[in-house]
Amino acid sequence: MKRTLIYLVILLPIAVPAGARTTELTLHPAKSPKPEQKYQLLAKAEEQSNADAAPLYEKAFQSLPSGLKMDEINQWLKTPPDRLPEKQVQLTLEQLKPTLELLEQAAKCKQCDWPYLDDDTLSQNLANYRRFAFFLALQARFQIARGQYDEAISTMQTGFAMARHLADAPSLVRGLVGVGIATYICRQLEQFVQRPDAPVLYEALRDLPQPFIDLNEQVEWEDPDIKEKVHLQMNRLDRYMAALQCIEAIRLYTALHNGKFPNQLSDITQVPVPDDPVTHKAFVYTRSDEKAVLEMPALKGATDRDIMRYELSLKE
Repeated sequence: MKRTLIYLVILLPIAVPAGARTTELTLHPAKSPKPEQKYQLLAKAEEQSNADAAPLYEKAFQSLPSGLKMDEINQWLKTPPDRLPEKQVQLTLEQLKPTLELLEQAAKCKQCDWPYLDDDTLSQNLANYRRFAFFLALQARFQIARGQYDEAISTMQTGFAMARHLADAPSLVRGLVGVGIATYICRQLEQFVQRPDAPVLYEALRDLPQPFIDLNEQVEWEDPDIKEKVHLQMNRLDRYMAALQCIEAIRLYTALHNGKFPNQLSDITQVPVPDDPVTHKAFVYTRSDEKAVLEMPALKGATDRDIMRYELSLKE
């Protein structure tokens, strides 16, 4: 019980900042990709191997280079992709290349047979996964800045797969870190959808499993307070993904309507607009002049941290 509470606290910095989150996005009208260009944010079953991912993740730990400047990496992760110091980031990613390649291999495995770890070892282990999420995010942002969209999608696919591997562990704390990692990868999707020539990922988001991470089995024997916190984490992630899918539907609408936002979400008819997967109601949407707002109010039992608000603007 005590350990679970500790890791709930550890999870928060990677998942959600304190207070209500308002994110400004500048969108560009975009058409649906051609059928042969269909994208996936999780590898298809036929693209996965029967190997065990756990030894590959362990090799990734062992391959981490010494002397990484994490403060510098953390600063880059707060920098818009087109303002990244290209040469410095590229050099860091070259140092991390063996680690990132091993993560990609592990993410393509169908299973992950997690070993038992004592508390101290598990703490360090999960801290490394948190670092892996940062490295993948940095690579994705660098690829987005360079217009390498297929590569960025592959990187985010690795992050999502790693999150689900963690969630498949019998350990609740590993699963919670998986939720945090998936949430952090979603933040990179926010950067992706703002690029003027980025492909629309509406279908890729639609095809993700829901719930994306299910920890009901791991949380079954916890007390009600822990159960509520875990369900809020799971629900927040699913709402996040649905909101991004909704934003992609808006991008598709603007391409067919002279770069104008819909007056209401029901005006979008070329694709189904997802509802809030928790309330099963439409997201709160308003439009004024050349801007629009998409909101997810806090759920019962949640705090202001669970309020998400997108302020959208359009650019030709």
